[in-house]
Amino acid sequence: MRLATFNILHGRSPVDGRVDVARFAAAVGELDADVLALQEVDRNLPRSAHADLTAVAAEAMGATDHRFVAALDGSPGATWTAATGAEQPDSAGYGVALLSRHPVAAWEVVRLPALPARGPWRWHDQPLPRLVRDEPRVAVAAQVETPAGCVTVANTHLSFLHYWNGRQLRQLVRALRDARRPLALTGDLNMGPRRAERTTGMASLAVHRTFPADRPERQIDHVLADGPLVATASEARRLALSDHLALVADLELV
Repeated sequence: MRLATFNILHGRSPVDGRVDVARFAAAVGELDADVLALQEVDRNLPRSAHADLTAVAAEAMGATDHRFVAALDGSPGATWTAATGAEQPDSAGYGVALLSRHPVAAWEVVRLPALPARGPWRWHDQPLPRLVRDEPRVAVAAQVETPAGCVTVANTHLSFLHYWNGRQLRQLVRALRDARRPLALTGDLNMGPRRAERTTGMASLAVHRTFPADRPERQIDHVLADGPLVATASEARRLALSDHLALVADLELV
């Protein structure tokens, strides 16, 4: 099973600042993933031509099952509220998606704790920290029926606030405690491999620098495993969009 995780920057290319749906579809096709975890996914938002990027990706990769889960209802950077799961199917939203060429036997959504107030954060080009409002965070998990057996795959995008994303990750691990093993936990965790392994108790199956895409300095995108999964090959791949590299791992049950 080829598993890929990709923070798609809502399909935008940093080179020209545009969201080209055809370019996005071509990038997804290039990954040739059996299971694809996407973060920063738009649905019906003006900045991405009102496209349903999950549906575009599903068609491009030939996914038979897919699920978009909104973290927020509305438009990032404008008017939004935390999504609850009760939104209309075609409502504007932003969140994560999980897609599979193999049948999915069950889905689970985990809504992660939001920072209750603005928190301090220092951007790299600023001498002093500022108080920032973090977005809601969510995870989606699927029991994927691969030809070799069932694998649970979970996808999330955690806070960029270092003192908060660890709490979110610990809660996600607790929420997945009873999920069927083996478990692959993937996504943009906004932390490095050692901290991700230490927080989850899981093993990293793909260790490659993934951010920023033009000159990767660190790994914040991960494929972690709990149970008998090994990677026979892995890579970080630069595509024609996003400020992240896509992280790809070919997995086998052992």
